[in-house]
Amino acid sequence: MKTIVLLTISNIFMTFAWYGHLRFKSKPIMIVILISWLIAFAEYCFQVPANRIGSYQFSGAQLKTMQEVITLIVFAVFSVFYLKEPLKWNYTVGFSLIVLAVFFIFKKW
Repeated sequence: MKTIVLLTISNIFMTFAWYGHLRFKSKPIMIVILISWLIAFAEYCFQVPANRIGSYQFSGAQLKTMQEVITLIVFAVFSVFYLKEPLKWNYTVGFSLIVLAVFFIFKKW
């Protein structure tokens, strides 16, 4: 559970680092890059421990799959509430197919 919480916090920071500046398109790109790098540093402070802790229980592929699903969930919420963009049905279907990958990655074959 600690891994999932840390990955979620990490993804919140990274989503703002990558996409938060889209609401400030008039700001100079160098300022945006600097601020994004500072936010990304905070992201790494959660992401690295998340993967280190998680590696005792999960494989690298499982950690990456968790990270991708968390990223999609965080981004969907961010997109609707911060960017004010609608979550279209085809986005939901596409995201759901990626979530389906979790079954195949975590299934004991």
